[in-house]
Amino acid sequence: MIWTHDRLKDRQRVVHWDLFRSTPEYSVERIVDMSPGARLRVYNSFNKGRVSIPDSAFSDGNFSLVINNVISTDKGVYTCNLHHHYCQIQQSIQIQLNVTKSARKEKRYWDGERTVFVVLLGSSVVLPCVNRRPLWREGLLEDQQQVAHWDFQPPGVRPDRADRLVDLYGSGERRDYGPLFSQKMSVLEDAFTLGDFSLQISDLKPVDKGLYSCHLHHHYCGLHERRIFRLSVGPPLPLNPTEESGVFQNNIEPIAFLPSGTEEVLQHRESPHVLNVFLPEHQGHFVQYLGYILATFLLLIFIVVIIIVLTRRRKKRELEYELARAVRGSVTTGGEIALDYSEPKSCNQDPMNSDYKNNLLKEKDMAKDCNKDFDGKMWN
Repeated sequence: MIWTHDRLKDRQRVVHWDLFRSTPEYSVERIVDMSPGARLRVYNSFNKGRVSIPDSAFSDGNFSLVINNVISTDKGVYTCNLHHHYCQIQQSIQIQLNVTKSARKEKRYWDGERTVFVVLLGSSVVLPCVNRRPLWREGLLEDQQQVAHWDFQPPGVRPDRADRLVDLYGSGERRDYGPLFSQKMSVLEDAFTLGDFSLQISDLKPVDKGLYSCHLHHHYCGLHERRIFRLSVGPPLPLNPTEESGVFQNNIEPIAFLPSGTEEVLQHRESPHVLNVFLPEHQGHFVQYLGYILATFLLLIFIVVIIIVLTRRRKKRELEYELARAVRGSVTTGGEIALDYSEPKSCNQDPMNSDYKNNLLKEKDMAKDCNKDFDGKMWN
């Protein structure tokens, strides 16, 4: 609807004020609403003559709410809502209103979320809601703000050097640029009525290939859309196409992006056609997949080799540990030193026939014999 004529025009703009109360219980109340060319509507009879919006709101963009003789029940969060149904745009402004009985407590501040007004009971207050964008004001007709144009960009030409083909205005004005458009191109006369801005091209030639772009501007709503099409022109099809070429012809969609001229171009077999070429999958993809498979296979081999090496090292360490343990066991069990034990000869035996004169000589002689025997065993 945005790109077609607006039959309702200003009746699509509405402003309304709502009041949100949290005490004694949560409630929402519509205070007033207003649209261009209509009188202010007050929803509560008690507020008639006490609450108002300037009559020039849609002329100067001032939608502020004026409250006279403020009472305690006016306390709450006020929301100014601007709706533009035609442009599908909505804006809201929230203001907190508190009422006090002390003149010293009157103030205005920002609480981090919204503007807070603290006003004296029985006084008057203006809750501001100002938006002077042309979208919300009178004096601008929608059909004068709607523009559509087509551009042509030949191969090798930068976008900013593209050629302008035609300009279309919602008011009905049309401007053609150059002989190219006037000779073989056209757009529907009722484009803004139907919303169809298709570009029809006849007698296609190789020089017509390039980029075609359709631009839709709605300055009134601040919107813009662009659609780009690439046109390729190939040689004409043979008069008696074979079975394969017939199948290929069914897949041809000449200027599919220009729906208005599709049927007319298809009627002339001798004229060039737009060919949609489907390229087969490149062989590089197969090589890439093969590389992935080989890399995965090599990675698996590397992991297996690491596992085998670690297993062999572990078995080798276990074998060395068992061998060292066996050597320590043989030393403790079979490596004991065998001592030659022989019962010592008693040296204190008295001979039956003793020639010693006294006991001292006898003991001395016996000690000498014992020392000789002991020294001989030590050296042997």
